[in-house]
Amino acid sequence: MPSAKVEEQLLKEIGLKDVEELFTDVPRSVRADLDLAPSMSEMEVKATVEGILGKNRHFGSCPSFLGAGIYPHYVPSEVKFVLWRNEFLTSYTPYQPEVSQGFLQAMFEYQSMICELYSMDVANISMYDGVSACGEAALMAARSSDGDTYLVPKNLSWEKKSTIENYLKGTGIRVEEYAYDGKTGQADLADLERKMTSKVTGVFMENPNFFGCFESKADTVKPIVSAKNPDALFVVGANPMSLGIAKGPGAYGADVVVGEGQVFGQGMNFGGPVLGILAATGELARRMPGRIVGETKDATGQRAFCLTLQTREQHIRREKATSNICTNEGMNALAAASYLAVVGGNGLRKVSEINASRAKRLSKAIGAIPGFKAPLFKGHHFNEFVVQSKASVAKVQRLLLERGLHGGLDLSKRFPELGNASLWAVTEMHAEATLETLVSTLKEVRA
Repeated sequence: MPSAKVEEQLLKEIGLKDVEELFTDVPRSVRADLDLAPSMSEMEVKATVEGILGKNRHFGSCPSFLGAGIYPHYVPSEVKFVLWRNEFLTSYTPYQPEVSQGFLQAMFEYQSMICELYSMDVANISMYDGVSACGEAALMAARSSDGDTYLVPKNLSWEKKSTIENYLKGTGIRVEEYAYDGKTGQADLADLERKMTSKVTGVFMENPNFFGCFESKADTVKPIVSAKNPDALFVVGANPMSLGIAKGPGAYGADVVVGEGQVFGQGMNFGGPVLGILAATGELARRMPGRIVGETKDATGQRAFCLTLQTREQHIRREKATSNICTNEGMNALAAASYLAVVGGNGLRKVSEINASRAKRLSKAIGAIPGFKAPLFKGHHFNEFVVQSKASVAKVQRLLLERGLHGGLDLSKRFPELGNASLWAVTEMHAEATLETLVSTLKEVRA
């Protein structure tokens, strides 16, 4: 550590009076007093800080059933091995293809896997996260046709809806909701058809949706959209893990698909960084945000890769840019590509089946407990489902936390029509013993 004299010189060099000025942007309310002694060795500091961090409760010490976008999935050791290779760990944006062939090829493979998984023609390298990808897809719809409305499902997460509204704020396009069926939790297609007009630029649907339900009539949406406005886009958001057992959105007419790729080879990381997936039909390639790696040949005729499209402000005139996104989640995309390469098609199907079957068994077990109804909606769901209880969600959550478990996401305030409802998620990481403990604990809940 610098002496007082050196510290004074350093602060003078950067024009500050004291160290405190370095942290003026951090609100005092969120700062923590580490209460470190004036003079401690590195070993003592490390032990003290690790003691403080030990107060955090993670998935290993407090299994969580929260889902709604971020999920605990197993990360094979091979994925981390690839990520930590020096040539990937230290690589930056591959502006110079002659020295970036390895990373460019990895991104090309990522794009190819995403296209195959989603049944689409073209995918970009990545977006910040799945939520911002939803916003970018809405902008693609805004550029595809004249109009004043973008339709989203009523059972959409409030964060996604807020982000889409924010992205569309400068276009003059408003976001309007279409209803969901109270029995199935799926889109109310009659209401969607009523609200679909020539002024609608795009329709967003999730499959599986926010309630975890598969949309059994998703293949009828594109005709509904095209009948009123042939240029309007059908945008689908899909958990890519579910596509091990479900059809890719391109197979039922999606023009653009988005998703959160954190499920492939990445931890929950306290909510980030994560991976935004965006893919589209070939005719929309030049309207996509972000960057696309293409395959070509070098001067000697050898197979080579390069950044083919990068329609962003950093490289072209602002009015020609499709997005102000100036970077991507390259390392996360590499993790996703590595994961898919390691598990393969059969492995992905197996993981998807485990997720779906485990969630089905748990929902059935919870539904058998007096005072609970699960799953709340009829039909097939993937690894999430809605639970309704006589007791308040807060009361259920409190009991579970006392027993070292984190229950589902409280829906009662955002969807009051569902009563005491919560959204639960299960993956291959929830051991059978944990599920049994959860069910036995819920039996203690009294309304």
